[in-house]
Amino acid sequence: MFSKRVRGRHLSTAALAASLLLLPACGGGDGDGGGTTTVTLPVAVTPAPTPAPTPTPPATTLAEVVAQFTTIDLNNLMNFANPTLPAYYDNTVANRDNEPANNQLEDRIATLGRALFFDTQLSVNNTKSCASCHQQASGFDDPDRFSTGFAGGTFTTAHAMRLGNARYFQPGSAFWDKRADSLEEQATEPIKNPVEMGWDDAAGGIAALITRMEGLEYYPALFEFAFGNATITEPRMQQALAQFQRAMISSDSRWDQAYAQVFNANAQNRNLNVSLPGFSASEDRGRQLFMTGRNNGGAGCSACHQPPTYALAANSDSNGLDAGETVEFKSPSLKSVGLSAFFMHDGRFSSLAQVVEHYNSGVQDGPALDNRLRQGNNPQRLNLTDADKQALVDFMETLTDDSLASDIRFTNPFR
Repeated sequence: MFSKRVRGRHLSTAALAASLLLLPACGGGDGDGGGTTTVTLPVAVTPAPTPAPTPTPPATTLAEVVAQFTTIDLNNLMNFANPTLPAYYDNTVANRDNEPANNQLEDRIATLGRALFFDTQLSVNNTKSCASCHQQASGFDDPDRFSTGFAGGTFTTAHAMRLGNARYFQPGSAFWDKRADSLEEQATEPIKNPVEMGWDDAAGGIAALITRMEGLEYYPALFEFAFGNATITEPRMQQALAQFQRAMISSDSRWDQAYAQVFNANAQNRNLNVSLPGFSASEDRGRQLFMTGRNNGGAGCSACHQPPTYALAANSDSNGLDAGETVEFKSPSLKSVGLSAFFMHDGRFSSLAQVVEHYNSGVQDGPALDNRLRQGNNPQRLNLTDADKQALVDFMETLTDDSLASDIRFTNPFR
């Protein structure tokens, strides 16, 4: 140990330090060597130990697990099952509802559907979700003509359909060619598609996807919350996705707001033929043409695109895009059609003006053509003036539902 002799004694380093605190120093004073000066040395301070960080307790409830990954609050669910609807969404609309008795809307299950709809983990390489092709700001349509698949260099062969008011196509069949019998059956087909989301047989199919989902903490929690246990199955996924899509009800366009002021359930045609407040002359002329049959000087559009939902009539056939057409293509609701950039099953038209011109002069004959698009034995020719064609475009623009396009219930819940 280091030490120093002080007046005949050896002091340890610690003792030396203590003694030096009071050690007289020579010099100064009155110059005779008798003066002393006290030397004060700094005292080392032992720092307080850094407290160990308090570990974050693991999530213990379903709500806490889900909240780690999403903005979904399981203790304060959004209202999907019981929205406030206008008075004209009455029994006449309910009769067109394709909601099955065994999959009635519930907030818990629709909440799961919201997560499934927006989750890119449901594609084989974590790049695509249902919402990638059905974008809320575009009326749940794709702003591109054909949607980009999960691999990036492959594309769909059909244009994505708008989803607003999908529940009011009474037969319930889905896809442009009606190949799925219901929204439930449709729901997981894009997931299993080799172009869209990639879980085809080569990738292990839905079974491989379920294995992935079981390893994501939030899915066992969401399935338990929705169904009472954490078991993940394809039918449950289909139920939840279909419920979420049926919740996308459009009832707040400019047309809705105006029609609500004149609606009368007991009036002739429920006042659908009455001029609407706040509409321009062209918009109201377009409304008249849309609602009135050809035999009465109109274009007869509402015979197939039925207000107030503007979903397709149950018995509609095809619209004569191509001569000799044999496939009965369907149409989505015309609500928010003005937010779309491409139209028809193959996106061949890029404007509403082109759509109107098709019905005015371009309908082609074929076995699948709807009889309402015939004049005698020939396809219809409306012979509209330019002003009337523009009026129909102007009217369809009033069907845009900005509320649905911004509704927080249909936004991405992932953090």
